[in-house]
Amino acid sequence: MSDKTTEKFEFKTEVKQLLDLVIHSLYSHKDIFLRELISNASDAIDKRKFQSLTDSSLGLDSYKIKIDRDEKKMLLTISDNGIGMSKEELVDNLGTIARSGTKNFLENIKAEKDSNIDLIGQFGVGFYSAFMVADKIEVISKKVGEDKAYKWISQGEGGFELEDADKAEAGTEVVLFLKKDDKTYLEEYEIKQIVKRYSDFVEHPIVMDIKRNEYPLKDDGDRDYDATPKEVVEEEELNSRKAIWVKSASDVTKEEYNEFYKHLSHDYNDPFKVIHYKAEGTIEFRALLYIPAKSPLNMYHHEDKKGIQLYVKRVFIMDDYANIVPEYLRFIKGVVDSGDLPLNVSREILQQDKHLEKIKKGVVKKILNTLKQLKDKEFDEYCKFYKEFGAVLKEGIHHDDENKDTLSDLTIFKTTKSGNAFKGLSQYVVDMPADQKDIYYLLANSEEEAMKLPVLEAFNKKGYEVLVMTDPVDDWVVSSLLEYQGKKLVAVDKGDVDIADESEKKELDNKKEEYKDLLGYMTKELSANVKEVRFSSRLTNSVSCLVNDQYSITKNMEQMFKAMGQSMPVQKKILELNSEHKLIQVLKKEYESNNNSELVKDYTDLIYQQALIAEGDKLQDPVAFTKKITELMLKGL
Repeated sequence: MSDKTTEKFEFKTEVKQLLDLVIHSLYSHKDIFLRELISNASDAIDKRKFQSLTDSSLGLDSYKIKIDRDEKKMLLTISDNGIGMSKEELVDNLGTIARSGTKNFLENIKAEKDSNIDLIGQFGVGFYSAFMVADKIEVISKKVGEDKAYKWISQGEGGFELEDADKAEAGTEVVLFLKKDDKTYLEEYEIKQIVKRYSDFVEHPIVMDIKRNEYPLKDDGDRDYDATPKEVVEEEELNSRKAIWVKSASDVTKEEYNEFYKHLSHDYNDPFKVIHYKAEGTIEFRALLYIPAKSPLNMYHHEDKKGIQLYVKRVFIMDDYANIVPEYLRFIKGVVDSGDLPLNVSREILQQDKHLEKIKKGVVKKILNTLKQLKDKEFDEYCKFYKEFGAVLKEGIHHDDENKDTLSDLTIFKTTKSGNAFKGLSQYVVDMPADQKDIYYLLANSEEEAMKLPVLEAFNKKGYEVLVMTDPVDDWVVSSLLEYQGKKLVAVDKGDVDIADESEKKELDNKKEEYKDLLGYMTKELSANVKEVRFSSRLTNSVSCLVNDQYSITKNMEQMFKAMGQSMPVQKKILELNSEHKLIQVLKKEYESNNNSELVKDYTDLIYQQALIAEGDKLQDPVAFTKKITELMLKGL
């Protein structure tokens, strides 16, 4: 009878959903479970080696990842002598998913009746993939520097148990109780094949006991072999441990690049682009960088900094991307290895190292040059990349003054003339009509919404192309990118846009004078909602539109400040009217006949409400609006 105390825990909801997703959606790709467990073991050893740089008592003479098989009991064990886990870490690491956005991600997957492998690839299944092949998993772990060891036990359903364990050395053992249908994962050949395919480049030795039959010589002096074999067990290393980033690019196959990427990123997809080079000069380093094919789940949750591993002379130091690239390149994965950085030093001191700053500049320059070449030579491929990561890349225009011009050249947009195609700013400038002075843009929630807005009417009539900006980050882009190639960026729905020719301006001035009493009346009547009512050069067909004041902040910016808990003063828009529209002309006659007419008041309000609807805003009182429309229809009849 065991005297060990067993504690029971419930899985978090996200873990339950992920387990169900993994088991049912990745069933035909079960081999990856071994890759994931080996990768976790490798990470644990890296952490221990790093800590031993400043505390030699934690280090070992040799490290390894071992695979053990028990065919009779159907057990497969993956063990390491890495950092190990405390009781709290077992609960946190194996009972919850700490990634921000996980809940929304899983809800979206659930909504997709046909869960597709690309979405799962964005998440990375990690430790939980082992439940594809195991009915039960035990994790026995002892943290470096601690006396006690613990065992985590789960059957992958409602929760898990935790109890004290007997383990002499620090490290972790993951014991899989394999399902009957998955006994092939106990076969020597199968394990070797999986390790070779997925984990050949892992720095630490991956070993397994191999049974061999030896036929010893007889003792009769005739040098004959004994017919009865002797079984010998030898520990065999399964991986070559070749760090592919130190190889020449010509010596690495596409398959090797792809598998190394999957090892680093836990992504199921092949990478979109590989950047492999050696930098020489005042500072030398090697870099193997990847652009993923799909945007990962945690793209907009900046607290997860993993992405680029930093090595010094092939010793792992850290995997915080922010030490190698700025935030707007956080989607980059890979390895940077330098012999010029100090080894035995804390991460905090390393972050201030001048050599590291030079490496960072070199890496950023290489990435941006690679993207520029892709845009110039393979524009369709660049558009695929941009659909996934363009919104993140554009953040650099606001934050990185040094590379602002390069990033501006890399920025592409849909336009009012491009259809479904993208267009860069440089091409936009080339295509501008001779009489167009500025670069015009429109911030909108979607392309479909933007194309219907009345503010575009005069621009379309004159043949002026307008950039359609639909990413929330575009607010920051246009606040930083005030001009490009000497041409100002001007919002089509902000301020008093100057696109009228001299004769049109003269005609508009005459109309303003002729209609000044009506405009004054409407401004006063709508003063609670609008700053001013005026005539516009933007409109050709619609009767009205709403535009922002020249110095007002955008709707996206206003929503962002409110989300941050900052109170915002009410920002009144400007109601612009089409002086040529028949409704305005009729309204003028009615106003001049009876300026206190209820009809003039009703039409003034309806013109404003129409403008609200046209720009996609909510009506203040839909019931009153409907009632007023009905009354006017009856009067008309």
